[in-house]
Amino acid sequence: MNEVEEYIYGFEGDTLEVMKYLHNLMMDQPGISCKLSFKIPFYYRNSWICYIYPQKKGGIEFVFTRGHELSNEQGILDARGRKEVAGIYLKSLDDIPSESLLEVIQEAILLDETVPYKSPFFPNRKKS
Repeated sequence: MNEVEEYIYGFEGDTLEVMKYLHNLMMDQPGISCKLSFKIPFYYRNSWICYIYPQKKGGIEFVFTRGHELSNEQGILDARGRKEVAGIYLKSLDDIPSESLLEVIQEAILLDETVPYKSPFFPNRKKS
């Protein structure tokens, strides 16, 4: 069991089930890796694609780091006033729009493969 799985299994009930589902969904995508960053699970290929953020009030937010660049044709992402990231709030497995979520994940992976990430905070920094 890796550090992300150990982290996930530290939760209970619906939160655990949703986190396991999302983790497995991401790890089924070709070339995706995961690790804990900022004490939460991040999934990446060339750069960060998304992360799982447990909410204090229960449930989790599945957040796409380049959410502002995604089409959100499915209408499931909410930026909640944030400039870069957008996510979907989930409380149980029944809340997961599996087909739509998979489309967003695949679009985020395609974006990561084809358009290099440029930080709005360090626009002149070159990726090493």
